[in-house]
Parts: sequence; C-alpha cells; structure tokens
Amino acid sequence: SPQQSNVTSSGAITLAIISLEAFAGMWINAFIVCVLCIGWVRKKTLNSNEKILLLLGCSRFWYLFISWAYSFLSRIYPNYLYVHTILQLTVFFQTFFNYSNLWVSACLCGFYCIKIANFRNSFFIYLKVKIDRMVPWLLLGSGILALAMGIIAYDIADKPHCNNHTSSRQGNFGKASIRMDKHFFPSFFLAGFGYAASFMAVIFSAVLLLFSLWRHKCKMQTNALKDLSMDAHIRAMKSILSFLVMYSINFVCLVLEMVYVTQKRSQMTFLIEVFRYAFPGVHSLILIFSNPKLEKTLLKIL
Repeated sequence: SPQQSNVTSSGAITLAIISLEAFAGMWINAFIVCVLCIGWVRKKTLNSNEKILLLLGCSRFWYLFISWAYSFLSRIYPNYLYVHTILQLTVFFQTFFNYSNLWVSACLCGFYCIKIANFRNSFFIYLKVKIDRMVPWLLLGSGILALAMGIIAYDIADKPHCNNHTSSRQGNFGKASIRMDKHFFPSFFLAGFGYAASFMAVIFSAVLLLFSLWRHKCKMQTNALKDLSMDAHIRAMKSILSFLVMYSINFVCLVLEMVYVTQKRSQMTFLIEVFRYAFPGVHSLILIFSNPKLEKTLLKIL
C-alpha cells in the first residue's frame, strides 16, 4: 500500500543517514586511536591526556559500530536480531560503551579543569599534583560503573516480556520493550541518572574553568605580552564549552526519547536518532582540532 511504501522509504532514508554518521564517527575515532597507539609504540609511554583520549576513542568506535549494527538488523533482518541472547548482548554492549563514552568524556573535562585552572585552594592544589596518578583509577571506575549499567540493561532485556518483536529503536535500556510496565520507568531512571551524573561533572568543570579564566584575564590586563596560560585556558574552554553544548543536546534527546519512545515513525524520533549518532563523531572531531598533535597528523593525511 502507499502508506507501507512511505514507511519503507522513510526507514531507508533514516538508515542511510545513520550509516553515514556512524561510519564517519567510526573513522574519526579510529584515527584518534591509531595516532595515539603509534605514538605509544614510539615513545613507550602515554601521558594522562592521551590515556583518556585513547579510551574515549575506543568506546565511541565500538558504541557507534554496535548501534549501527542494531539499527541495520532491526530494519533489514529483524528475525536475526530478536533471538535469545543476541538482543540481550547487543543491549549490554551498547549500554556499556555508551556509558564508558559519557563518563570518560566527563573525566576528560575534569582533567582539563584541574590541569589548567588556577585556584589557591589547598584541596584543588592537591588534586593538581595528584591528578596524573588519579587518571587510571578514574578510568577504571568509569569502566566498572559502565559495566554495572550494562549488566542491569542485560537483566532488563532478559525479562520474558522483552523477548518480542515490538522493540523500540531508541535508547539503551528501553530498547527491548515499549510497554508502560514496571520495568519501563526504572530503566529510564537509571539511564537518566547516568546521563545526569556525567552532565553535572561537565557543567561543574566548565564553570570552574570559566571562573579561572576570568580571574586570570583580570590579572593579565596590564600585561601586553602573549600569555601561554591564557591560551591554554581558551583552548580548554573551547573544548569543554563545545562538549557542554553537545552534551546538553544529547541530554534533551534522552528526555524527548522518553516521551516519543512509543512512536516509532514520528519525525521527532528521527531527529533524536540523528542527533544521537552525530554526537560521538562531532565531539571527537572537535577534540582532534583542539589537540596540536592530532590536528597536525590529520592535516598531513588530508
């Protein structure tokens, strides 16, 4: 029927846009991982910033790949996807890499803030001295929390009522069911908590760094020479503020997703999906141009 053909064409367009965003994002993050790994082999060491970027690039690459594979199979070969353990494992890995992406990104913002901001508070000075030793533990903690979220998502997807073909296409926890039952709201509550926790860390880092920049600018008004600390502040602020804007859009998409999760073919669902797939690639591209080493290598390749 005409209505079915319209739905089919709309689904094909959506899949094409998602595929373009996913493969572009995977290429960008694979580039980050390759450059850092090559530098690691040559120097035999990684600094704290590179460790965070390496883990961030890996988590975003696999998140985009698994999300694209889920979208592709759910539209083209749904019978292969909605098989016991296949759907559950897909939800587990997507949730794990998604929350690794979010919390490692928050760690990166916090690292920039502590390294660059200038405050005389004794606790802040202690953090500045110890931050390089704390980075591996922060990354380990992010991985453990993401693993816990993934296990919870697997458990929700493994419920008997979740093994059906009426799965929604959005979200990590809410993918396996669109019913308004007792598992629906707890799943979105957990998802919202994960987003909100990392979002607050980003906001806090941005506010502290902005306040430090303002104080430093006031002190340097009488100095006509170019100040390296000011440049470092500005570069970090560009990265964190761009991330804050994109993080805000991503958080709004989560809220809208909770409203439109039962409306598979709505235009709002399409926009939400487009924004969610664009986020990991676009922000990684911003990180490349805010890192002199990555930017120089990319320009050489281009």
